[in-house]
Amino acid sequence: MYFSARSSRRRFAEYRQQARQRRAAGDTLIGSAHGSLSRPYRPRQRSFVQLLGAFWPLLKGFRGQLIVALAALGVATLLGLSTLYGTKIIFDYVLGSHPLPPALSRWLWMPQDRGAILTWVAVAMVTLASVAVLVRVASRWQTTRITKRVQVGVRRRVFEHAVRLPLHRVYELKSGGVASILREDAGSVADLVFALFYNPWRAIVQLVGGLIVLATVDWRLLLGSLALLPTVWVTHRTWIARIRPLHRDIRANRQQIDARATEAFGGMRVVRSFSRQQSEAAAFTRENHLMVRKEMLAWWWMRGIDAAWDLLVPLASALLLFYGGHRVLADMQRLKEGLITPAQALTVGDLVLFLTYLAALLGPIAALAESAASLQNSFSALDRVLDLLAEPREMPPRPGARTVDRHQVRGRITLQDVCFAYPAATPTPGAPPDKAPAETSQVLKDINLDVAAGQTIALVGPSGAGKTTLCNLVARFYDPVRGRILLDGNDLRDITIESYRRLLGIVEQDTFLFDGTIAQNIAYGRRHATQQEIIQAAQAANADGFIRQLPQGYETVIGERGVKLSGGQRQRLTVARALLADPRILILDEATSNLDTESERLIQASLQALMVGRTSFVIAHRLSTIQNADHIVVMEGGRIIEQGRHDELMRASGRYQQMVELQTAPPRSPAVHQRKAAETPGARYQQPTEQPAPEA
Repeated sequence: MYFSARSSRRRFAEYRQQARQRRAAGDTLIGSAHGSLSRPYRPRQRSFVQLLGAFWPLLKGFRGQLIVALAALGVATLLGLSTLYGTKIIFDYVLGSHPLPPALSRWLWMPQDRGAILTWVAVAMVTLASVAVLVRVASRWQTTRITKRVQVGVRRRVFEHAVRLPLHRVYELKSGGVASILREDAGSVADLVFALFYNPWRAIVQLVGGLIVLATVDWRLLLGSLALLPTVWVTHRTWIARIRPLHRDIRANRQQIDARATEAFGGMRVVRSFSRQQSEAAAFTRENHLMVRKEMLAWWWMRGIDAAWDLLVPLASALLLFYGGHRVLADMQRLKEGLITPAQALTVGDLVLFLTYLAALLGPIAALAESAASLQNSFSALDRVLDLLAEPREMPPRPGARTVDRHQVRGRITLQDVCFAYPAATPTPGAPPDKAPAETSQVLKDINLDVAAGQTIALVGPSGAGKTTLCNLVARFYDPVRGRILLDGNDLRDITIESYRRLLGIVEQDTFLFDGTIAQNIAYGRRHATQQEIIQAAQAANADGFIRQLPQGYETVIGERGVKLSGGQRQRLTVARALLADPRILILDEATSNLDTESERLIQASLQALMVGRTSFVIAHRLSTIQNADHIVVMEGGRIIEQGRHDELMRASGRYQQMVELQTAPPRSPAVHQRKAAETPGARYQQPTEQPAPEA
């Protein structure tokens, strides 16, 4: 785990410099899809239309509900606008000297008495406002419900895709990074329901309705107010275009922080054993300081839009009030001189009505311009989610790939001229995100092996010989770069990967248990197992005894990765999990390494019973496990150098015999080692080296 020791101030200054250089080059500052800016991924910049086109399919199943919610919002907005007309009635026909128009009285059933008109208008405004609030709340509730359901759908889709990414990509994302993408990015995508539809629709309805009313009052005042509309486009081009890349970088920074924090807590025993708590906390704080500086930079850009509109709205209102006031005074003078009729004059009620609707008009426009900044935040989340969804899944099925039935599988595994190299962790410089990563040097070379159905194969050799890699290929965690692997004569790439994996049972040296009950962990590979079947699997794995001694027995919660259990207990649960899954192909990677001698003796009998009739690949270093195998494969340097039964290989006097003798020979005393080292010229000045003992 690595944290930069440089201060957040210095790194932020470098970030700003990089941002200026990219803008000068006509590029936008976008971090890698799910990593740091230093990664050599080519940036992706999707247009508004592309993002809208990608978001629309996510609303499948909710579009009708959204249309109903928007229609209700439109009705509520129009009802809210209608209440504002009451100001003109009060100023002109109650407080002023203008008579109530007969048409208005006839259409609205209004009384002629001024006091009665005042009461009627007040009651009507309260009634309309109440109905508008009820309809708006219902509309917002429906839209919020849609948002939450879309949020769940997007998170599910991202999760289903992430768990099917190639293993090297999953390791690169890290568990905390994936959690950050699911929580932050996938969760923010659903906010686009409000940012793209709800808020703009409300602004559009209020804008159109307000413009219609303003056009009936005075077209010259209307033209003056429409001059404000281009400012929305100007603010978008000036500020908002820079905000989305910045939010994208903030999200990438947050993902790194989450991933590293998860890693630190996952390795807490190591952190504490080296007394690194304070340094880890300091590094975590520096990363957060850097993210906060980026967030404050985004805040300044967003507040620039707010400040512009905070000045623009009162300025426009004052100018129109000044112009409208002069119009009212001029029309009053012209009316006295008989130059115009009362119907042609601009009244005080008209001016108040205009300013009221103007405020109702400018409010949504300002809110729309301001929300456009937050819209870019959600767009940056959608951009990152789309990047992840665009990454290829592990081993896509070939056309015509078939599903295998476990009851019809014999279990013969054949490797023909298999070569393999692990994908490199970092993509080739300049490569796009969707390009396959480069490969490292080959770790398996020209492997040819035919394993009969039900046969037990023991893989032996020194560390790094390729034993675990070979088992990873058999489990199809990876595909060979050359050659092929067959199941009963059929290429694994012609079989759907999920149906093939259902045939497997894997017990590794590095045990992994989930934060749940013991029963849930044992039944993980067989979801519908009965309690009795779970108990039988635990008994066969020699785990039933310690389970029954726990406070809640099989319902005991064991904590994350089974931290409440000992290493041997965790290993026995993983064996029980494999036993219950009843696999056709079994992979045991140092399955008994964490068990004491007594537990190993008891569990070996269970494993032997489990392997009967099943094709088994066993990686072990203990002679007792190896010598009973049907076939032993000796690997070194990624190649098979010897294979055969135990007695055959011992008679061959080859590498296998050396491994066995090395393991069974008594350890050399330290005194002998020191005496031989002293006889070597210059030994006192040489650093003693320890030759690692090969595994057998």
